[in-house]
Amino acid sequence: MDFALLLSTFVTVFLAELGDKTQLATVAISGTSDRPLAVFLGSSSALVLASLLGALAGGSVATVIPSDLLQLVASLGFLVIGSRLLWPLLANQSKQSDETDPSNS
Repeated sequence: MDFALLLSTFVTVFLAELGDKTQLATVAISGTSDRPLAVFLGSSSALVLASLLGALAGGSVATVIPSDLLQLVASLGFLVIGSRLLWPLLANQSKQSDETDPSNS
């Protein structure tokens, strides 16, 4: 077993899940339940199954699409998503600075 890959995957998924919708849903469910162990087991099982599906899908896609192309497409996808998330914030910040700039009056 490749322990460096195991550790890298664990750290990446752990950090990605902190504050994610899954964690917030788990907090909400456990807050309304008096059985935190059942909530833990249910959410853990769901995360394991979702990760298994992702790993199987990734392995299947990697046999059809070259890994360099797959990495490029994933990188572009993250750039597009990041840009779409940042664009409204930057536009709003620019609008606010125009409203407070005394030279525009």
